[in-house]
Amino acid sequence: MKNWRYIVYGIIIALAVSFPFYTGLYLRQVAITILIYMGLALSWDMLLRSGQLSFGTAGFFGLGAYTAVLLQLGTGAHPIIGIILGGAVAFIVALGLGFAVLRLRGMYFAIVTLALASIFMLIVKNIPSLTGGPAGRMLPSVVFGGDASKMYWLALAVVLITIAASEAFQRTRIYFALTSIRDNELVAKSSGVDVFRYLVFAFSVTAALQGIIGGTYAQIYGFVSPEETFNVNFLLLPLAMALLGGIYSTAGPIVGALVLGALGEYLKLQIPYGHRLVYGVIIIVVMLFMSRGIVGTIRALTRRGQDRKAVP
Repeated sequence: MKNWRYIVYGIIIALAVSFPFYTGLYLRQVAITILIYMGLALSWDMLLRSGQLSFGTAGFFGLGAYTAVLLQLGTGAHPIIGIILGGAVAFIVALGLGFAVLRLRGMYFAIVTLALASIFMLIVKNIPSLTGGPAGRMLPSVVFGGDASKMYWLALAVVLITIAASEAFQRTRIYFALTSIRDNELVAKSSGVDVFRYLVFAFSVTAALQGIIGGTYAQIYGFVSPEETFNVNFLLLPLAMALLGGIYSTAGPIVGALVLGALGEYLKLQIPYGHRLVYGVIIIVVMLFMSRGIVGTIRALTRRGQDRKAVP
């Protein structure tokens, strides 16, 4: 059974890699956008598995984006180097912040992380000589000379790295540590889990991934600006995707991103000024009637069917 699962995974990856060969420019651009949000949804969910609700996604995303752009403009570094260092800067900042903010829990931690994007935005606006201030900065050219296929493969590679990290969080001792912290922190401590160390680790790694995704986004679109790069959409849409697909898993945010991303693009064409309201309503309905998300609901129904078959 496991072998069949790996075969299915291989087919999915092969289809994803070959996507540019059988689609046009428009669909490639849509796919790039969905991949960006998919990576953010996965990274947000990875920290949520510890029970910590973070709203700092847009902040670390923007930090990585600005790092990638400013490094290339200032030193002429290769775009890929800028993307990697964008993740490194986000990791270092999160590591430093983690020692302070991860003393907080629940609502207090969420409020502090919510302020990160605004704080980073104010800093960026107030050093115009470096960041361009409110106007932002623009690259002389986008990565790969604007080749949509190569940009798609870059976004796909970043998402595959994020998926690999998510699976590591799901299949190693990190999973047991984060799950025990989420279920009962006192019990986790008494069982020998170094709660603070694991929380700082998860916070820093997920921030690094968000920084890498931000750097990728900046290189693909070729510019950064405070209002655009630290936009709340880079928090709310990934969060909605993870909730729709199902939290505490790798499959959930992926499914949620595909469904909500495709639906959002369709709604943009049908109702340009009301599409967010429509799929916002869809999210509310799903949360009310499918609290486990799409993946969680399907798994529950599958288990129920298996249990019925097992009963003589």
